[in-house]
Amino acid sequence: MADTTAAANEEITKAVIPAAGLGTRFLPATKATPKEMLPVVDTPAIQYVVEEAASAGLRDVLVITGRGKGSIENHFDRNRELEDALEGKGDVEGLALIRASSVLADMYYVRQGAPRGLGHAVLCAAEHVGNVPFAVLLGDDLIDRRDPLLRRMIEVRRQYGGSVVALMEVEPQQVSSYGVVAIKPTDTEDVVAVTDMVEKPPPDEAPSNWIVIGRYVCDPAIFDVLRETPPGRGGEIQLTDALRTLAVDDSRNGPGGDGVHGVLFRGRRYDTGNKQDYLRTQIQFACDRPDIAPEFVPWLRSYLDRLP
Repeated sequence: MADTTAAANEEITKAVIPAAGLGTRFLPATKATPKEMLPVVDTPAIQYVVEEAASAGLRDVLVITGRGKGSIENHFDRNRELEDALEGKGDVEGLALIRASSVLADMYYVRQGAPRGLGHAVLCAAEHVGNVPFAVLLGDDLIDRRDPLLRRMIEVRRQYGGSVVALMEVEPQQVSSYGVVAIKPTDTEDVVAVTDMVEKPPPDEAPSNWIVIGRYVCDPAIFDVLRETPPGRGGEIQLTDALRTLAVDDSRNGPGGDGVHGVLFRGRRYDTGNKQDYLRTQIQFACDRPDIAPEFVPWLRSYLDRLP
């Protein structure tokens, strides 16, 4: 186990949220509206992600955007006209809601010129991040605020150095939709060493049933590796391929790095990457909201009882 002074003393304050995708799975809604701005009940999905970063102490948030994503910037900015209108009506609750998103974190934006993959999106953050460890949060995965996964990953980075990925165990037939890891145990129950990674393997070729979900804490050494990583699956630069290099080649790790470790996450994750999972997430969030559930849940039960 590595526990270098540099790794133990580093404070991680920066988060990167890739949000440059075209969102084609949600057309026509995403023709003019970024997928990240689609609401989960009444809050854009990306706001949940920024809230998660902020609650873990990451108040410097860089969003990787693309063409047509201006509404993301607007959402995290002040809207004086709307504030004045709500204030004039005495709508204190509404005023608090729209101001909340503008004070979550210090928000920055950089555009990814072409959709060249997640690895390329992360590489677009190199100048802003610099030579410090940072977190990457994907907007397709929402982690329940009651499960402090990101905080735990930051603790593991301090303990072990290197990069850290979040892992969940899935059924064998699901592995071909994700990056999958080969792992070995450590002295810590919920932490494993990652010995290999493969992007979307066939089920019979997967090294395990543990998949990488959309939370990463990356050593800055990832940037040099990404610059040399050729396009992989789908003709895109894959973050999984670069992390694999750090996992299997110790010479590529930085001075505070020690390969790649994984946090075994058994908490609540909500997938919004496709229509079916997005609808499931909507229902789960609605049923968990004390201001909505008392009326919504009985209606839902009654509606399901009426289905043929």
